[in-house]
Amino acid sequence: MRALISDIHGNLEALTAVLADIKSHGVDEVYCLGDIIGYGPNPCECIDKIMGLTGCILGNHDQAALFDPEGFNPGAERAIFWTRKMLEQGSGRDNEKRWEFLGELTRVIREGEFMFVHGSARNPLNEYVFPEDIYNSRKMEKIFSLIEKYCFQGHTHIPGVFREDMTFLAPEDIDFKYTLTDQKVMINVGSVGQPRNGDCRSSYVIIDGDEVQFRRVEYDNEKTATKIYDIPDLDNFLGNRLREGR
Repeated sequence: MRALISDIHGNLEALTAVLADIKSHGVDEVYCLGDIIGYGPNPCECIDKIMGLTGCILGNHDQAALFDPEGFNPGAERAIFWTRKMLEQGSGRDNEKRWEFLGELTRVIREGEFMFVHGSARNPLNEYVFPEDIYNSRKMEKIFSLIEKYCFQGHTHIPGVFREDMTFLAPEDIDFKYTLTDQKVMINVGSVGQPRNGDCRSSYVIIDGDEVQFRRVEYDNEKTATKIYDIPDLDNFLGNRLREGR
């Protein structure tokens, strides 16, 4: 058994709740599909927790903290600069370890027929694949041509299954379970720290043999939102959306 989490975005309360849920299911391995930081109020603490997992991929917000936030909206850009300031505060080995960890993250992990990315198989760091992209056959065919069998990703914060026959299955449509077959699929695991599909609970998946289980976990989003409101460099909207799951 393995668990796949993604898009934590500095939300310590959500990450703590999800890791506890994963532990309760006796999962052997845990992978993070990127965006540990950005938006949220606890970047350092979240990085510290992720460093102990089986594997982790670089997300676009992680890269922006390392370099510059190109193409980000003003609110996201301010959040990245604040996050970088938090990572640069003080001195000592903990700070060095966090920067080294982020700097050494890969963009793709492959294990047999499984491929793990942040964005897509075509552009592992930045490409969004939304449910409505099933109507863009040219885009989807190109991405699927780069997938051997199963690709797991995050980035959009919207969980679900993209099949090669140009259909999208939301977790609610399949009783939160999907059985892997010979058909190629892209599976978005959703977001731990900032869900955007109308459900404010954290989202992640467990892979048990050929069964993919979509999990939703409640956490104290009011506590996280309050932390955001108390930080002038973080837009209040980032706290508001945690209640709405949008």
